[in-house]
Amino acid sequence: MQKLTNKEEEIMMILWKLKKAFVKEIQAEITEDQPHYNTLSTIVRNLEEKGYVGHNAFGNTHQYFPIVAIEDYRKGFMKTAIDNYFNSSYKSMVSFFAKEEKISADELREILSMIENKNEEK
Repeated sequence: MQKLTNKEEEIMMILWKLKKAFVKEIQAEITEDQPHYNTLSTIVRNLEEKGYVGHNAFGNTHQYFPIVAIEDYRKGFMKTAIDNYFNSSYKSMVSFFAKEEKISADELREILSMIENKNEEK
C-alpha cells in the first residue's frame, strides 16, 4: 500500500464516511483549507491511480468510492508507525502511551483481558 499525503488521507476519511461521492460532495465536507475543485479532482484521481479509489462514470462526471477498506488502511498505517517509531515493539508503544498518560490502568486491564480472552479461544 502506497503512503498517502495528509490531504489524500483527509479525502479518504471523507470517502469512507460517505461511502461514495462526487468531487463537489467531497469538497463540501472539507471545512479548512478547502482546495479548488480542479485541485481536489486531481487528488482524487491520484488516489485512484494509487489503487485506493474507484469510480462510476455518469456522463462527464465521476462518482468515487473507496476500494481500500478503512480497517486495511489502519492496519498498514499502524504497522508502519510501530515499525518506524517504536522499533516494531507493541510493548514500547503501549508504554509510551502509559508514560504520556494517554491510557489509563483500567484501559490497560481491558486490553489485557481482550488478549487473554483471544488466547483462550485458540
